[in-house]
Amino acid sequence: MEKIPLKLLGMINSQSQSGAYTLILGETDGKRRLPILINTFEAQAILFHIEQIKIPRPLTHDLFKNFSDTFGIEFREVIISKFAQGIFYATLVCSDGIDVKEIDSRTSDAIALAVRFNCPIFTYEAVLTGAGVSVDEEPDIDQLATGGVDVDDEFDYNKFSISELEQMMHEAIEHEEYEKASQLRDVIRKRKSS
Repeated sequence: MEKIPLKLLGMINSQSQSGAYTLILGETDGKRRLPILINTFEAQAILFHIEQIKIPRPLTHDLFKNFSDTFGIEFREVIISKFAQGIFYATLVCSDGIDVKEIDSRTSDAIALAVRFNCPIFTYEAVLTGAGVSVDEEPDIDQLATGGVDVDDEFDYNKFSISELEQMMHEAIEHEEYEKASQLRDVIRKRKSS
């Protein structure tokens, strides 16, 4: 079965499920997109790594990468192998230098690991046909890259300077308040771009 390469385009807040995000993957050489619903923890794990936000202790996916690096396990690729009854299935293809093994994984975890190991992501035509959407034009990459996180409307961030907001973001990370840190990151970006 021919593998189709995918690229990570970004994330947006899920319109259908509170506290969830839609991860957007796109064909490397095509216009089809694969929207995958993931929970907040995996969304933050992906965003924090992409944006190189340092946290005081490793998240589970960081720990897994440290473990793999320590014991010489190479991640070769991630394959989104199946879509059935609204659920995506993924496979991690790994090697210990001698044998190549395939490991079953939740798709959100597989993507969080793929960004850490900088390994390619693939799928099959059947998955794109069953769950993909075709677009005539590129999505708003700026919105996707920032995670499309809505800022907490109940708190007025406008009364703080950028340096104060950055300090608040670092404090949120230190206290492992990652959702708040994501919101502050988005406020800072909006402020700097205007």
